[in-house]
Amino acid sequence: MSRGLQNWTFKNIVKFLEENGFQHTHARGSHFYYLGHYGGRPRQTHVQYHGNSSIHPKTLKTIIRQSGIPQQKWIEWKEGN
Repeated sequence: MSRGLQNWTFKNIVKFLEENGFQHTHARGSHFYYLGHYGGRPRQTHVQYHGNSSIHPKTLKTIIRQSGIPQQKWIEWKEGN
């Protein structure tokens, strides 16, 4: 059983974004920036590298909002992986 927005790692988030057409554009320190299109609009989001640690759920919600991809799609993807 998935825990929704719990236990997402940097690798999980990057893999999900890349599978949804986002591409890594640049990095500034530990922040990695991704650019993509969703809903007919260009979107940019950044993911802070935390090693193998889990990303805090509030931080993940910000990434979800920036990407424009519905939260339910994120949760369904996590359940399938």
